[in-house]
Amino acid sequence: MRFESKRQRQYRQVTERPFPAEWRRILAMSWAGWHSLTLDERSRLEPMIQEFVASKRWEAAQGFQVVEEMIVLIAAQACLLVLELPADYYRGVGSIIVHPTTMVIDGPRVTDNSGVFQSGPFPIQGQAQYEGPVVVAWDAVRREARYPEYGNNVVFHEFAHKLDMLDGTVDGMPPLPDSASRQQWIDVCTCEYEALKDETSGPLIREYGAVNPGEFFAVVSEIFFCRPVEMRAEKPELYAVLAGFYRQNPAARVAGE
Repeated sequence: MRFESKRQRQYRQVTERPFPAEWRRILAMSWAGWHSLTLDERSRLEPMIQEFVASKRWEAAQGFQVVEEMIVLIAAQACLLVLELPADYYRGVGSIIVHPTTMVIDGPRVTDNSGVFQSGPFPIQGQAQYEGPVVVAWDAVRREARYPEYGNNVVFHEFAHKLDMLDGTVDGMPPLPDSASRQQWIDVCTCEYEALKDETSGPLIREYGAVNPGEFFAVVSEIFFCRPVEMRAEKPELYAVLAGFYRQNPAARVAGE
């Protein structure tokens, strides 16, 4: 006789069943990006979503209640980032904490390209903790999933941080396969990061990306998936290095190429 914990039983029940039709309905209704995915991409993403939902702890904050729509929408967007990446890249994500709305944190923090620490409190919509949970505000998740044209997505942002953390440092460089790729990344991203700090980058990348290289990577990852056609046109070299890391071409996907 094989004994299994409640968590193991729940994992087995979720991952062994077909992808629920209700989950597809949620994604079709709530996530604009779902409609640009090919049938092949959806078929590969669906089991990843199931595994992610089953393997992570889902917690609510402030007396909030986590419901199925929240879990599915967060999981789907998180999994899109790693659709073409190794399956264990989210091994450092144990739990996701969902707040109803914007959170307020205390303590000194850099909030713009000045590099100057400012005293709190500060409103935030998400946070990724090293070897800790990912925290997101549900109202931001829901709004940004429906309106990618604004270029903001708290799920993409915080899970990009988790990819950045894989090597133990938050330095704006995710795992890359070889020294040539790393050097190209450094050359392109340093140039774009410095332009953003100097306010010569243009309007596509928002100012918060100039806080530090880690925030730069998270911010440009949002744009790469939310506004890929614009990024490819305006920042082709930056688009190319992100496409090389994520192994995806979202501009072609969105444009129907």
